Amino acid sequence: MKTPRELKVKPIKNGTVIDHITANKALNVLKILGLPNKETSVTIAMNVKSSQMFAKDIVKIEGRELKSGEVDKIALIAPYATINIIRNYEILDKGKVKLTNNVKGILKCPNPNCITNTPEPVKTKFQVIDKNPLILRCYYCERIVNNDDIGIQFK
Repeated sequence: MKTPRELKVKPIKNGTVIDHITANKALNVLKILGLPNKETSVTIAMNVKSSQMFAKDIVKIEGRELKSGEVDKIALIAPYATINIIRNYEILDKGKVKLTNNVKGILKCPNPNCITNTPEPVKTKFQVIDKNPLILRCYYCERIVNNDDIGIQFK
């Protein structure tokens, strides 16, 4: 009987590795980042066994480092994610995403009557009520927003 061969994902020379993404959320992370596209090579691993989490997703992005606004968006759907900046095959910087107490201009308020959903030039603003599970409150209309409301916006 043949021994099964272990398959490994090729390391990236320069770019970003997003690790510890909540299982089955990697495709949402790609949507947030506007990926895939013709210029960027992306590797995805989904439902990988993890010692810290039951299962996790991993996204490797060749040739691109994330901007802080992109990391803020990722924190909404993957609050335990770590961001690794890779240069010359080495981890140059490693950090965890951090959900701030106020989320500005990222999400749309689900209340159709909210002032942010009118032609008025008002950016959305949400206060974080709870981080686990994630619950937000709209600053303007006080609508409560939960994980389901957030997930719909990134599908």
